[in-house]
Amino acid sequence: GAPGIVMRLNGIHTEPLLDAGIFGVAILAAAFLLSWAAEASELEISQGLALAVIALIAVLPEYAVDAVLAWKAGADPAEAEKGLAVANMTGGNRLLIGVAWPLVFVLFYYRTKIRELVVDRHRSLELVFLAVATLYVIFIPLRHHITLLDTVLLVSLFAAYVYFTARQESEGTELVGPSETIGRLPRPQRRVAIIGILVYSAAVIFASAEPFADGLVETGQSFGISEFFLIQWLAPLASESPEVLVASLLAWRGRAGAGMGALISSKVNQWTLLIGTLPLAYSISAGEFSLLGGLPLDGRQREEIFLTAAQSAFAVAVFMNLRMSAREAAALFILFATQLFITNEMVRVWYAAAYAVLCVVLLVVHRRELRPTMRIAYNLLRGREVEAGGVPAPD
Repeated sequence: GAPGIVMRLNGIHTEPLLDAGIFGVAILAAAFLLSWAAEASELEISQGLALAVIALIAVLPEYAVDAVLAWKAGADPAEAEKGLAVANMTGGNRLLIGVAWPLVFVLFYYRTKIRELVVDRHRSLELVFLAVATLYVIFIPLRHHITLLDTVLLVSLFAAYVYFTARQESEGTELVGPSETIGRLPRPQRRVAIIGILVYSAAVIFASAEPFADGLVETGQSFGISEFFLIQWLAPLASESPEVLVASLLAWRGRAGAGMGALISSKVNQWTLLIGTLPLAYSISAGEFSLLGGLPLDGRQREEIFLTAAQSAFAVAVFMNLRMSAREAAALFILFATQLFITNEMVRVWYAAAYAVLCVVLLVVHRRELRPTMRIAYNLLRGREVEAGGVPAPD
C-alpha cells in the first residue's frame, strides 16, 4: 500500500500498465487490511455500530474507484458517454454472484461432499432487502439517468437494512487469520491497531483509486482494448478479492454458511449503498442538483444494469429456501462465464431473459418454502427472536 501513497504524493507516473498494476496492488493490499481490521472491530464496539462500520468498509475500495469514475463523468461529458462508473459497478456485482458464490460452494462441497449449502435463518432478512433492492433497480434501465431520487431511496434502504440487522442478537464473533491475531492483542493496543489500520488503508485507497482507474483506461487505449471491458472486469478484481478470500477461508474451515452469508450481505451493500452514491458523486462534480437528474445512461449502460439486476433476481430465487444446490451454483457460474466476453446487444438481453425465466422457475419450484422464509424475515423485522440454524420447514 505504501508505494501507492508515495507515488501519488510525489506525482510519480510510469507506463500506464505498470501504474495500473502498482496502484491496483495497493488497493488490494489496503482492502485486505480493511477487512481484517473491520472484523476485529466487532470486539470493540456495539454490534449495531460494528455492522454499520463493516458494511461501509466492505464497499469502500469499490466505491473509491466508482466515485472517481462518476466524478470524472460529471466534470466531462465525454467521460460520461463512456459509462465507466456503471461498468465498474455492474462488473463488481456480477463477479460477486457469478464467481464468488459458486467458489464458496465448490470449497464447501470439496470439504464435506454435501450437495446443498445451507445458510442461517437470519439471512432471510438480508434476502428480503436484496429482493426489494433488485425489484427497484430492475426498473432503472427504463430511464436515462440514475437519479438523486434513486440515491435517496437506495441509501435509505441501506440504512434500514443496517438498522434492522443491528437489532438481531449477536451470534458471537469468530475471528480467523490476521483478524484473529489483532483480536488477541490487549485492548489498548488492539484499539490503536484497528484505528491505525483503518485510517492507513482508507488513505491508500483514496490515494490510489484515481491513478488506478486512469492506468486501466490508458492501458486499454494503448492496446486497443475496450476501456469499458477493462473497468468492468479488471478493476473489481482488486476491490472484491479480499471479501471473497475471507468467505473462501470460512468455507475451507467448515463455516461455508457464514462465508456465504457474508457474501449475501456484501451484495446488499453494493446493490444499495454503492449504486445509490453514483449520482451523488456525479452531481457534485457537475454542479447540477436535480432530484430527477443524475448520472446519464446510454443504451449499453441500461442493458448492463438490466442484465445485472436479472442475475441478482435469479440469485435471490436461489436462496429463497435458504440453501444452494450444486446445480444452482453451476448455473450461476456458467451463465456468468459464457456471457463474459459478449458485446452483442441482443445476446445481453437474451441472457437477462434467461436469468428472469430461471428466477420464475425456482420460485415456482420452491413455492412451499417461500412462506416460512418470509415469516422468518417478518419476525426479524418485528424484533422477535428467531432460532438460529436450519432450514424452515415448508407449510
